[in-house]
Formats: sequence, structure tokens, C-alpha cells
Amino acid sequence: MKIECHIIQNFPPHCLNRDDTNSPKDCEFGGVRRARISSQCFKRAVRDAFERHQSFSEDMKAVRTKRIVDQVSEILVEKGRAAEEAQRAVVTLLANVALKTENKDGSERTQYLLFLPKRKLQELAGIVLENWDVLVAAAAAQDAANDASSDGEEGKPSSKGKPKGKAKSKGETNGLPKEARSAAEKLLRDATQTPEIALFGRMIADNPDWNVEAACQVAQSLSTHRVSMEFDFFTAVDDLKKDSDSGSDMMGTVQFNSACFYRYAVVDHEALVENLGGSEQRDLATATVKAFLRAFVHARPTGKQNSMAAHTLPSTILLVVRDAGEPLSLANAFVQPVTVRRAEENLEAASASRLLEHYGQLARMYPGGVVGSLLCTLHQHPEVPSEVSQVDTVEALIDKASKLLDSQTGEA
Repeated sequence: MKIECHIIQNFPPHCLNRDDTNSPKDCEFGGVRRARISSQCFKRAVRDAFERHQSFSEDMKAVRTKRIVDQVSEILVEKGRAAEEAQRAVVTLLANVALKTENKDGSERTQYLLFLPKRKLQELAGIVLENWDVLVAAAAAQDAANDASSDGEEGKPSSKGKPKGKAKSKGETNGLPKEARSAAEKLLRDATQTPEIALFGRMIADNPDWNVEAACQVAQSLSTHRVSMEFDFFTAVDDLKKDSDSGSDMMGTVQFNSACFYRYAVVDHEALVENLGGSEQRDLATATVKAFLRAFVHARPTGKQNSMAAHTLPSTILLVVRDAGEPLSLANAFVQPVTVRRAEENLEAASASRLLEHYGQLARMYPGGVVGSLLCTLHQHPEVPSEVSQVDTVEALIDKASKLLDSQTGEA
């Protein structure tokens, strides 16, 4: 079972998602330049919406961070351990499960972002406490070995006249009990009952067994029409400047555009159930789907919002539930850019009509596999495809789609 979310959303002047030159992201589609908002940007906005809506309890939340050492060390300090010893003990434990760290600005950080259940931080601190003496001793021994290695080159006599062996990497130890190492690996590998990881997946290159295949796919959002970039010239005045001094004290430019976007995402329900922990987690999977749909509708990137306040919501939402076949993006509805030729025409409404027309055409060309199609829109569309049922509110739309999904998975 798959559930697709198709959205039409118009944004006023904005710079919601910038590239490396600080300009709004764009691309070419259908032979013309389009505004674009990356899938990563909207995924982050969805996770922010989860937090705003308090979609999940604290023990089901996830955290993506390089600062796991700092976080676990703070827990240990709260339990009465010395800060420096706590940090070295955590580094040593992570090294035993092949997670290397490096010191940046006085903080030990993993080499890449780790996506893990937030509850695992407390559990990891528990493993450190259970093996405190071994980890602290191993860390001290490693520090001594690192200090000795600075006396001379590897394999040559040190300043004390004794040959020096190969120094271990930071945090490496053979003293940690196998059971503790296995417990730490199992703890960090387990991502069940964590909706964010189940939806968006996880990849850890050094530990591929920890990878989680995403149950959700989010498309790059594209404008339904041709877009031209514009520049805003701004100035600022010093409040304490004397009245006799004319002119501004700062000036510059920032790029922006205004665009109506087609947004698309799809969730594989069975993959979601598996990622969450198996068939016994179907209720959680249903709750996760509802939370995701609500968050995806309300997700808004934060780029330049303080200066542009592009706070708009979608005007058209189409949900499609499939029990067979491949998911289908409706982006090709806009290969020919939508245009507005008369003052009474509405770009949002025209884009939504194009979307529904294309969906009807695909349904006729590729029949079967669709359990239900549900629409919520601000606009009046005279030719809504017969396959589509309309509802009045977004909450009713999400609730009806979730019940339809449940009925097809035997959970109604």
C-alpha cells in the first residue's frame, strides 16, 4: 500500500531555499527555468512541523547530530561524573563500535551526522556507566600512548631510548568487554519505533548494517510556470547617526522570486511498518502516516522568512491511495508551463486544474491499482475526475485517507 500527496502551493516573494551563491534554487524543466525547493529542505521543514504539532512522544523522537559525545557526556555529568573523564569514556566507547570522532573547537564530534532515536542517548550513557572503570582506564592508557608517540617517529627509539610501537587511533581499546561492545552496537543499530527514521531512512557508511531504507520519498518542488529571478536592493540607517549626515550606513542586494509550486511525496505503508518494528507496530504506522500528511501540508522552509514572511498554505491537496503498481508523480502536468493571460485568471486555480486534468488522463491510460483519490481545494473545478472524491477540510481529508489505508491493510 502506498499513499501519495500532491500539493499546489503559491508563495509570495521569497528565498526559502538558497544555493551556495545565496540565490533561490532553480532548475530547467520543460525547456524553461523554474523555481525549485529541494526535497531535503522540505524534509527538514516536515521534521520541524512534527515538533510544532507535538506529533510524537519524547521517546519516539529522533535526533540528527555530530555532537553525540557532548550530549551523552552531559547526561553523565548530571549523574556526578567529571566532565573530561565522561567525554573520554564516551569517545572510547564509540571507537569500539567503529564510530570515529575528531576534535573541533574543543568539542569531540563524530565524522558525520548520526540519525538515531533520541532515547538512545540515555541508554548509551547507561552502558558507559556500567563499564565506567574499564573505559576510563582504557582512555587514560590511550592518552599515555598518544603522548609517548610524540617523542619520536613510529618504530624508532623514543627520547627514553626504547622502541616505540604503532600508536592506536584515538579512543581505541581492547579492554572493553565483548558484551558491552555488542550492547552498544545493538543500541545504536536499533531504530525501531522511531517514525522520523522509519520515514526518511538512515545511511551510515562505516556500518552499513545500521542502514534503514526510507519508507517515504519526497520530490524536488517545482514551480508550475516559468520563473525569472529578481533582486531586492536594501539599505539600513544607523539610529545614532547625526541628522546632518545623509545617506545609508549599509546597502546590498538579495535575490528572490515568487512562485506557485507543485509538491509531491509518497509513503510506502508496508515499508513503514517494517521499519517501525513489524506487524505489531501497525497502529504506530497509521499514526505516523497521519502525522506525516499533516506535517507535509503545513511544512514551510525557514529561509529568509524574517525578511519576507512567505507564510502561505496549500490551496489544493490531492491524496491517492494505491494497493498495486508504482507511485506516480504528476509533475508532467506542468511540462508546458502554466500561464495567466487575463486579469481574472488565477495561477493557483489554473495549476490545480492542470493537475486534476493530468491525473484523470493517467487514470484512464493506466487503470487499476488505485483504491481511492481524495481532494481538498479552495477552488471550483468544473471537471474534477470521476475517480476523485472531494472533502471540505484538510483534517477530514487526512482522516478519510488514513481510514481508507487501514481498511486495505485489515486494520479498519
